[in-house]
Formats: sequence, structure tokens, C-alpha cells
Amino acid sequence: MTVTVEEPISPDVEVDLVEKPALVPSLFPHMPSTLYFSTADERVELLPAEQRKLLKWKITTVTPNVVKNTISRSHFKATKKSHDWLGCWGHHMKSPGFKAIREFQKLNHFPGSFQIGRKDRLWRNLSKMQAHFGKREFGFFPRSFILPQDIKLLRKAWEDGGSKQKWIVKPPASARGIGIQVIHKWSQMPCKRPLLVQEYLHKPYLISGNKFDLRIYVYVTSYDPLRVYIFNDGLVRFASCKYSPSMKTLNNKFMHLTNYSVNKKNSEYQSNSDDKACQGHKWALKALWQYLGSQGISTTLIWEKIKDMVIKTIIASDPYVNSLVKMHVCSPYSCHELFGFDIMLDENLKPWVLEVNISPSLHSNTPLDVSIKGQMIRDLLNLAGFVLPLREDIAPSNSSASSSTNSLCEVVREKWRSDISTDEKVKRAFYLSQRFGDQDFCATILDVLTPVDVRVLAESEDELSRKGDFERVFPSHASSRYLRFFEQPRYLNIVLNQWEQTYWLNRSKGINLLRDLCEKRVQLWNLADSVHHWSSKSYHGHRSPMTRSGVLVSQRSDAEDEDSSDREVQSVTMSLPDMSLLTTISLSPSPISSSSLASDSLPSHNEL
Repeated sequence: MTVTVEEPISPDVEVDLVEKPALVPSLFPHMPSTLYFSTADERVELLPAEQRKLLKWKITTVTPNVVKNTISRSHFKATKKSHDWLGCWGHHMKSPGFKAIREFQKLNHFPGSFQIGRKDRLWRNLSKMQAHFGKREFGFFPRSFILPQDIKLLRKAWEDGGSKQKWIVKPPASARGIGIQVIHKWSQMPCKRPLLVQEYLHKPYLISGNKFDLRIYVYVTSYDPLRVYIFNDGLVRFASCKYSPSMKTLNNKFMHLTNYSVNKKNSEYQSNSDDKACQGHKWALKALWQYLGSQGISTTLIWEKIKDMVIKTIIASDPYVNSLVKMHVCSPYSCHELFGFDIMLDENLKPWVLEVNISPSLHSNTPLDVSIKGQMIRDLLNLAGFVLPLREDIAPSNSSASSSTNSLCEVVREKWRSDISTDEKVKRAFYLSQRFGDQDFCATILDVLTPVDVRVLAESEDELSRKGDFERVFPSHASSRYLRFFEQPRYLNIVLNQWEQTYWLNRSKGINLLRDLCEKRVQLWNLADSVHHWSSKSYHGHRSPMTRSGVLVSQRSDAEDEDSSDREVQSVTMSLPDMSLLTTISLSPSPISSSSLASDSLPSHNEL
């Protein structure tokens, strides 16, 4: 029996702990603070008693100790039956079950993420992308077949490959190496169905004669807009027997499989407790980079290739997840997900995606596991941005709380939950009607920022400021090339992509602009009782080659609203504006333009 050595909860150990505030303030005015999750050598201050009552975390049978320990340091109370919990780390569930999640609650899954989390769905979706965009962009996964439907295609590939070809057989929804075997004869094919059959990567890169794979931790905080982070450390898992390509060795799982759950059963398995040491059969990812670097290998190039594969794989799941989120999730705030990417390097150091786990193991059986997974979970929960709920949100449905007691911050949050205005729908429809190739045109999307634009940009900057040892890989200043891989364009992805291109070298400049916009929004809400809509007559006499007229067809709004609102955008009939003139248009109270700020002695977008 393996003894778990995850860091214990030690409430009595108070000496030499650094005290940290319980709440992390936003970078922006009137934006909510987020709960702070600490390291083991920190002590989180206590919130007032009324707020402390709200700190409830739903515990399930799969909640790992590393999560329990992290939340306990922030004074969460573990609960199993409460309806008013704020966070939960649990099983994935069927999509309709997400409807029960209240808008102040966070679950560690998105509906539809199994589209890359199941081995057969991952293969189907990546192969579809490969058929559309080619092997040069999507040639990072082994050729695969799903049985029984692909049995004829597999038979042909088998015969064409010759007698020396090896194949690896996997149940499509299993984990921990269960049911996996390597075969080279058709007679060895299991009769049980369904199955995923992949070409075996028979020439892996070896260290000290052993094959290995990488466990890369990928965290998605939002699918619309898409925001993807990758943790800068991970695990390197070695097979516990030296590798041989001989057909006679294919039954040796300790040689051909790298799963820890398989290899720990080998009497020759060597553990490793040092996250900086290159020893034993499990290393830290950073230790691997140091080792390869000492061999004269460019680890930066490998890491960039891995990030590229991660982004493309997540994008492959985008249409499914976003569709199900709109159907079944009350608030986009309620979902986030940690993915475990299993990646192998071949003899040429090319990385290959083997599979994606939607519930990667967080069990920590060694100090090495504790060091990596503990830090990763702490940084993840800070990135997640847990917010104390409004009193009326968390109260039972038969009770009501007076809105007059809400703080200004709470009023702003409530307003930002409301449906987007017609103005915003028109702007979205306009930009979604264009092609992405014209970078000069895309740059104009920031000239007039709608209230939802401001909220999303502020949330994204706040989130980025809490990233810890995660790195945001999408959006980034270089993410424009990935926009074409989306099945349908998403307006907020274009906004964030353009924001990154504009401000990535001077982020403080963009943050200062957003601070002014957040302040201005509240002023406008206090002054106005109704929303003013864009009018085509505002542009009379100001036509240009960029102006479009007529009915917008087959364009979709990607707001957080229902399908009826999407149809409303599709049917907008108007004379679309010359976007180069938008900075002169009065859009108060919504949307907010840079020129409206300048009129009140605040800096304009172009002046910042």
C-alpha cells in the first residue's frame, strides 16, 4: 500500500508563516476582488464572520488531498450536501447536469470537454482538423483507427505497413494504462469493442535507454473568449525497463508503457523525491529541460512546439464546448478545467500528443508530486478568480435581499450580467462579417469599446496578473495565426487578440486605459436611464471603401446570450459604419468610445 505524503493541514503551526490578505484586489475600479489561495508557508487572514460563512467547498469522492489542503488554508469549510458551495473539484457529468450549477459556483469541468478527453473523440476531431488544414499544421498525433467502424481501413493500413509494424491498442475511455497493449499480429487484436488502435511510436527518444512521456498541465479559464494557460512545470514519467524494439518484448508493459500506475508495480521501479534531480523513474519537467540543455538540445524549440499542439487541440474542442455552455450553463463564470496532456518525444525530438486527460491524477505520493502539483493547484485556484457571491444570489429562492444594501461593486457586477445591447450586437455582426486577413481593419476593433468589451478585457488582465507559474499561450501577441482554425469566428477572440498585439509590449498602458474606461462606465450608468443605439444616419455623407450595406446573413453573435439573440444579430439591416470614423461617434451610455472619454478630460485611446 502506497502512503500518501501530501502536505498535511497543520492549523497549529503558526510560527514564521507570512500573513496574506484573504482577498486580492482587482487592477480596476468597481471590479470584484478574488479569494487568495496560499502556499504552505503562508497564512491567509480571516475574513469577517459573515463573509467567512460563505466559504464552502463541495467535496466529492474524487477531490484530491492537494485540493483539500489548498482550500483549507483559505479557510474553506468542506461540505458534501450544501447547495450554496462556491467551488467543487469533482467528476465530469452529462451536459444537462450543468444547469444545476448556480452562477456564483465553479466546477472544474466544461460540458463537452470529453470531445478531446476521450481517445476516440480526440482522434476524430484532430483528424477532421488535419483533413481541413493539412498535416503540416495538424500532423502531431499518431495515425489512429476506431473499431469497429474503421476495421476495413485498419486492415488495409495493417497490410500496407508490413510485418514489422507495431500497433498500440487502447480502450477509448480508460485511464492509468488499463487495457492497453502493444501488438504486431492481427490475431492479437482484442475482440472486445470499442477500441482505439494507433500506430506505435517505435522510435522514441531515450534517456539512459528508457522511454518516457511528459505530463503537461493545461488550464482553460474560458472558452468564449478562449483563454488557455500552460503550467511551466510538469512530470516526466519513465518506463522502468530499458527499451528494446524487439517484437519479443511487446508483452513487457514495464518497457513499453510509461504510466506511473503501471510501473510502480515493477520491483525495479526507482522513486525520486527531488524536483531538481535527474534520477529515478519520475522527474520534474524543469529537470528534463536542464538535462536536455546540458546535451546541447534547444528545449525552447520543443516547448514552443508543445504550446502550438496544445492550442490547436483545445481549439478542436471549441465548437462542441461553446454550444453546450450556451445551452446548459447559467454563467460562463461557473466552468473552468484542468487538462493533462500526455506527450512523447520521438528520436528526432518531435513532440506527439498521445492523449488528453480531463481528470488528470492529482494524487501526490512523493515529495516530487507535492512540489509540482501543490504549486500548480494553488496557482490554478488563484487564476480561477473565485469571487464572494452577492447576498441575494446565495440566499434560498424564497427569500429576498434589499438591493439598496449592495455596494457599488455589486451593482456593477449585476449590470454586467445583463444581456448585451443592440449597439454591441451591431458591432459584433460588423466585425464577424469580415475576413481575418486584414490586420489594419482588425485593429479598428479597439477604437470603440463596448461595455462587454471593457468587462472582458478587464477580467483578462486581472486574470493574467494572477497567473503564478502558469503561462498564457492563447491569446498572445502571436495568436493571430490560430484564429483561422476556429470552426466559426468568435468576436471576443478577435478583441483579445488585437488587444494583445497592441499592448503586449506596454501592458501598463492598456491597463491604464481600461481603468479609465471602468470608471467612465459607472459614471455613465449613473447619468443615463436608457441605452442609445447606433443610427445609420450618424454616418450620412461619410462613406468609404470599408463601408458595407444591406442585410447581414449567416453571422453569429458570440455573446453570453441565447440563440434568439443570435438570430436577432443575423437579421440586422443597416448601413454599416466606416469603422475609421467610430471614434467620433457618441455612444454614451453604451458602448463607450475613446472620444467620449476625451470630452470629459480623460485620455483618449490614441493619446495613451
